[in-house]
Amino acid sequence: MKSCVTISLVAEARGGPFVLWDDPIVGCRTAAELGYDAVEIFAPGPDAVDRRELRLLLEENDLALAAVGTGAGWVKHRLHLALPSETDRRRAIEFIRSMIDFGAEFGAPAIIGSMQGRSGPEVDRATARAHLCDALQELGEHAKQAGTVLIYEPLNRYETDQACTMADGVALLERLSTDSVVLLADLFHMGIEERSIAQGIRDGGKRIGHVHFVDSNRRPVGCGQTDFVPIIEELRRVDYVGYLSAEAFPWPDPLAAAGRTIDAFRWFTRRD
Repeated sequence: MKSCVTISLVAEARGGPFVLWDDPIVGCRTAAELGYDAVEIFAPGPDAVDRRELRLLLEENDLALAAVGTGAGWVKHRLHLALPSETDRRRAIEFIRSMIDFGAEFGAPAIIGSMQGRSGPEVDRATARAHLCDALQELGEHAKQAGTVLIYEPLNRYETDQACTMADGVALLERLSTDSVVLLADLFHMGIEERSIAQGIRDGGKRIGHVHFVDSNRRPVGCGQTDFVPIIEELRRVDYVGYLSAEAFPWPDPLAAAGRTIDAFRWFTRRD
């Protein structure tokens, strides 16, 4: 398993669960100095970061780009995949397509979390899920053509009613004919929804393509109540070799949060 830390460049997401903020240069240098393998970038859009500059920045700091978030489509542009308007859903899809293309240039998948949307007064749950499945089918195939995969993230019940557990996520993916959509196991959301996080990892199994490494209170690992030993053991059992990405509040500050997380990563994966 490999280490990763999040960098948010989205002003509208201020206060959200991202460790490093605002400046990709400082963020990448900090990640490299602490010994991370990669960064996960949450950007306002595909043109927010100059691709050539980002490539040089990653190379200079011996970092990979693990994934790119698409959540700015919701927090900044108020778009998601279950909106009642077909025009607005198409705009959401096109935004995600652009982020897939951006990430694919660096071998990085895009993540669909908050942009999955949810049901509401104008869209019942079955219709919302159908819209999501249609979008995942199209976007998964687009990711495949771009040489990558698409990551779908089940969220807790307070953020969506699409899929809230790993088992829900697997069932949703089984409705698709594309094989290019994988699951994100976010340990914070799983701590709310699963009987146990380890069981959730078993349920996700080989479908898991990315992990958000965070404690029960969404603070850095070691600052909450999560028992990580059985989680890491279960990830090994399913032969997970991807990233453990720190998507956590920058508590008590970004540098301390990043440092605490990489120390925890080394402790829990020391047998890797």
